[in-house]
Amino acid sequence: MKTTVVALANQKGGVGKTTTCINFAACLAEKRKKVLLVDLDPQANATSGLGLEKGFGSSIFPALLGETDAQGLIKETGIKNLDIIPSELDLAGAEIAIARRDDYLHRLQEAMDPVIESGVYDYIILDCPPSLGILFMNALNIAHEVIIPIQCEYLALEGLGVMVDIVNQISEAGNPNLHISGILMTMYNVSTNLSQQVVQEVVKHFGDRVYETLIPRNVRLSEAPSFGQPIIEYDPHCVGAAAYRNLAKEFLKRQKKDARQEVELPTLSSVMAPQATEETPDPSV
Repeated sequence: MKTTVVALANQKGGVGKTTTCINFAACLAEKRKKVLLVDLDPQANATSGLGLEKGFGSSIFPALLGETDAQGLIKETGIKNLDIIPSELDLAGAEIAIARRDDYLHRLQEAMDPVIESGVYDYIILDCPPSLGILFMNALNIAHEVIIPIQCEYLALEGLGVMVDIVNQISEAGNPNLHISGILMTMYNVSTNLSQQVVQEVVKHFGDRVYETLIPRNVRLSEAPSFGQPIIEYDPHCVGAAAYRNLAKEFLKRQKKDARQEVELPTLSSVMAPQATEETPDPSV
């Protein structure tokens, strides 16, 4: 079995990245794909969102230092086909600890290579921290592809442009397999013109790299992590669950079609070119 490593990354916080990691991974598992979610965010929200405790020594931190085997850190989530390497607050210290090493940008690769080469998992999903630090760069150095979740607001376009530039730089510098496989629009509000305009703007620049699936603003999606459950368990019939099931379906369809389609992505300056237009009031407010 060939393992594909997918990083969900955006250096801008609050874009629904961890919510997407939890629910995207769970929906892939529901489709009988063997999935490992690696929580690289010291806030450990993906860990608690799947009902696991933030236990001391349970993160990938010791594996990054070469003190233990990453395979020994893998835990079951209680969801069939979905495992996790949890996170905890001590992972914040990894930025300093591994920075002293000559190969500090490849510590995650060394730790995870045995897991990847074992072929146990169809997909390894990396929940990247919302910053441009060492853990973030380690994740992109090991990933085969990147999915960028962005909020349906104009300011999110700046973060998208930065992400495109970073992925291009890492691809040219040492990870030629790395590419942006998809851009996911999150927190979509069908009742506002702003959400629709932002989606149109991103599609204009990135074309079919933008997922057709739109992740809506949904109260049930916000509630699910506090119960330690993905949305397909917490409320399998809500619109949020339907959206993430559609995302998993679209992702797998793209994998079969051509995940490596070569397209020229726009630069940061071209992404930031559009200006915001006035939004019509939300009648529900």
